[in-house]
Amino acid sequence: MGRARPTLLLAVGVLAAAVLYAALVPLLRPVDDALVDFSISRRPPSLEFPFGTDNAGRDVFGRVAQGMRISLLIAATTAVGSAVVGVLVGVSAGAFGGWWDRLAMRLVDAINSLPSLLLTLLIVAMYRGSVLAIVLALVLTHWTSIARVVRGEVLVLRHAEFVQAAQLRGLPRWRIVRRHFVPVALGQALIGVVLLIPHAIWHESTLSFLGVGLPPHRASLGTLLSDAQASILLGDWWLLLFPAGVLVLVTLAVSLLGRHWQRKVQALQEVAA
Repeated sequence: MGRARPTLLLAVGVLAAAVLYAALVPLLRPVDDALVDFSISRRPPSLEFPFGTDNAGRDVFGRVAQGMRISLLIAATTAVGSAVVGVLVGVSAGAFGGWWDRLAMRLVDAINSLPSLLLTLLIVAMYRGSVLAIVLALVLTHWTSIARVVRGEVLVLRHAEFVQAAQLRGLPRWRIVRRHFVPVALGQALIGVVLLIPHAIWHESTLSFLGVGLPPHRASLGTLLSDAQASILLGDWWLLLFPAGVLVLVTLAVSLLGRHWQRKVQALQEVAA
């Protein structure tokens, strides 16, 4: 615990700084993606432009903040949507069993058997540039892990003494589900939300990097990295370093927090058992 605490505090600090950066910088230092100024293009980092400028003379410091805001919004929406679908499917499959349980698990196996990036690419390519399409495609490929975990927890609870006692008292199944199964499912869902955010950030960035996500003129971490691949050959290293560095730092911080939370919840469940 002594070694884990500084790492945890560092992760919290990095994530808090990133959120403040994404929330405040676009307000204090807005960048109009449609405006260009070639007189200040391709400037390296300086006091005036901490992250330098791009080929069109736009402030990279402000564009990275705008890109992080969009990427975090898509990732958070994806994680919450995946958790909602996963809890609904997992709780219902574990609580009611029978043909619905078999159908739900076969659907989970079918989706997991497909390459998630390929499936997402196929969906987003039909609605290129749509944020809603990106979120729906990511939800479709990410809810299965939460559904499987929640179903497993519910199956264990079905054989618990207090649940069997409630059944013997004649309580309706929906009340048993609401009182005993849903609280456990929500705990797993919260862990899933935190752990899915880094995956969603990387998937969104990959889609935009490949040119099927957000349009090039709309800043996201993926589009900034896509723009940087040509500029890096010209020696404009800052165009790749800062978006990639922010992406790596944020995903590492969220992953560390998610793993810590997961261990805490597991420890509480072992004590309760």
